[in-house]
Parts: sequence; structure tokens; C-alpha cells
Amino acid sequence: MAIPQDATAGDRGAGLKDTVVRTLSAAGAAIGQLASGLSTAFLALLVLLWLAVTAVTSVVGVGLLMAPALLRTLHALADRERERLGRWGHEVVAPEPPPTRLRPALVDPTTRRELRWLVRHATLGFLLGLLGVILPISAVRDTAFPLYWKFMPKDVTATSVGYGNAHSWPDALAVAMLGLGWILIILGLGPGMARLQDRPGRGLLAAGPETDLSLRIVELTATRAAALDAHATELRRIERSLHDGTQNRIVSVTVLLGAARRMVARDPAGADELLERAQSAAEQALAELRTVSRSILPPVLADRGLAGALSGLAANCAVHCRIDVQVPERCAASVEATAYFVVAEALTNIAKHSGAAHATVTARSRGGRLHLRVEDDGRGGADEDGGSGLTGIRRRVAAHDGTLSLASPPGGPTTLKVDLPCGS
Repeated sequence: MAIPQDATAGDRGAGLKDTVVRTLSAAGAAIGQLASGLSTAFLALLVLLWLAVTAVTSVVGVGLLMAPALLRTLHALADRERERLGRWGHEVVAPEPPPTRLRPALVDPTTRRELRWLVRHATLGFLLGLLGVILPISAVRDTAFPLYWKFMPKDVTATSVGYGNAHSWPDALAVAMLGLGWILIILGLGPGMARLQDRPGRGLLAAGPETDLSLRIVELTATRAAALDAHATELRRIERSLHDGTQNRIVSVTVLLGAARRMVARDPAGADELLERAQSAAEQALAELRTVSRSILPPVLADRGLAGALSGLAANCAVHCRIDVQVPERCAASVEATAYFVVAEALTNIAKHSGAAHATVTARSRGGRLHLRVEDDGRGGADEDGGSGLTGIRRRVAAHDGTLSLASPPGGPTTLKVDLPCGS
């Protein structure tokens, strides 16, 4: 069967557009990552200079007095770098708290790894962070140079590299071509530079082999306990729904049918009224049974997939909600159910507590992980301890070895991020 030429061209154009969007998105994320790394690299440079001063003054004994404060600062900076790396990729599991006294620190493997990271991040990481900030500025300056070169003094350097002056339109266009070169460098080398900047931190600041297994055992034990608690809570909720609602309806139906049977001979009209009430109670019991069954595993997930299920939640939300789902492949049924309930609980919280006018639900599938993001423009101040259901969401997510993060400053906005493995 021949494929229409216009359809093939349309698919090719859509593929090219997706490639461009992914390239631009990766470059933008790399620039942000390099800039955030520059902040910790600058602090690492200061700590490295402090370390050098401490080493020199320790000859006369003064540096030994500064050693505990220096070690505490080093450990705090390493924790900050782990947190930064977790925001831009996989979480870096921290080892056991290292010592802050000089003698134990000299033989502590964690402290030694942090010192090696300090040297690399204060040098190579600082240089890469500077490039990540300077390159976009140079690209904007040089690319836009034809727009403002007429207003610049004649003897001012035209290019961002400090060489050459522009006295004509060809000179200005040459500067713009240099700016396009900076853009190509950012697009081609930006993601690699970001990975190179992060590599020492991910390799040296993570828990070592001697502690990684024990930390993982502790983490899995806590996750298992949270999963069992979440399961028990869910069973209690289902039991209450069946006992307090459906069971009472069925008992009412039984009583009404018994009364109608006794009245049918002597009072047919009254018996008919009782039968009508029994039918209404039976219909309500059936509706409640459907609600309970859907709360266990919504059938809409099997019928319409995650995108359709989330669209249904957005349509029924009291707050105007926009859905953006790009999950080309189906995840495991339990993962999709967890994602559905997470979004349902989050939208319920937004409608009840946030005072928001708009909400956005984003779902992406990348690298075998399902990333959910729920945002609203409400008043903020969400708290897990405030009875808003966030604890239940965290337990559901932890049962799949996923992660949850919440940012809700007073005044808003509130952003809930959930990361789940697709295949568990």
C-alpha cells in the first residue's frame, strides 16, 4: 500500500520539530544546571582557600583550632551539592554523617572523598559553570549586535571575545555569525558540559560501597513499612465504605421488602410505596458499590489509559485544570493506578484548600521513569502534617520506590513532583 507523499512529509516535519524541541530543551536545562553548579563551585573555591590557609597556619597551631569549623562547612557544602544534583537528576544517597573532629576525619573515607570532590569542583566545576553563564550572555550579545551597533562608540570592541571593531554592516553581520557559533556550541556541548561538571559529585559524594548496601536495606525496610501502612489504611477505608454505606442500604432494602410482603394483602398501595423505597435504596447501594470498586482500581485506566483517566479527573475538578500528558508507552497497572490516585488526591486538595483559580497536571515518561507534576496558583502553605492527604500520597509513592517533593511557600504557588518507576 502506497503512503501518501503529504503524509510522509508531515511525519518528517513533526519528527524534525520534536528533535528541535528536545535539543533546545536539553540545552536550556544544561545552562540552568551549569549555572546552579557555579554557585556551589564558588563556595567550594572559598572553602578550598580556607583549607589552604588552615594547612599553612596549622604549623603554628592556629589552623588546628579552625579544623572543626572547616570540616562542618565542608560537610554542609557536600550536602548542598547532593541536594542540587538530586534536583537535576537521580538522587545522590548521602552516607552516614562524617566526623567533624580532626583526628577521626583524617582516616574517614567519606571526608576524603568530599575533599577530592572539593578540589575538582572548585577548579573544573567552577570553570564549566563560568562557561555556562558566559556563553549564553555572549550568544545574546553577539547575535543581537546588528540591532544596536550603530549606537555604540566607534572604538568599543565589537565582539564578546574582546577582539575587533565593527565599522560597517558586514562587520556587524560577522559579529552576529559569531553569536550563532556560540549558540551552536551551547546546543552541541552544553549537556556534555553539565554532565562533566556533575560527574565528580555523583561519583564521590554518594554513599560508598561499604555503606550503600546497609542504607539501601534501611530504605527498603522503611518503604515496606510505609507500603503496609498504606495498604492497611486503604483496606480500612474500603471496609468503612462498605459497612457504613452499602451494608446499611442493603439492610434497609431487606427490611423494606419484608414490610412490603406483610402489607401486600391488606394495603397494596402502602406495599407499593415500600417497594419503591426498597428499589431506590438498592439503586443507591449499587452506586456505592461501583464507587468503592472504582476506588480500588479505576476501570477508566484500562479503557482509556493514563492520559484519558487524568483528563477525566481534570474535567471533574472544581478548579480549571490543564492536562499535558506525554506517556507514549503504558506503564505497569499498579504504577498507573498510583499516578491516578496521586493526581486525584492532589486535585481534591487544590479544590478544597488552595483557593487556586488554575491548576496544571503534567506527566512525562523518560528513561523508564514516570514524572508527575501538579501545580496550582493558590495561596500555598501546604503541609504534610496538616491532614491534607499528602502523607497518604507519599506512602503510595514510596511503595513503588518512587520519590515525592513538595514546594509550597506561603503565597504560592504550590508544586508537587512525583517520580515513579514505569515497570514496577
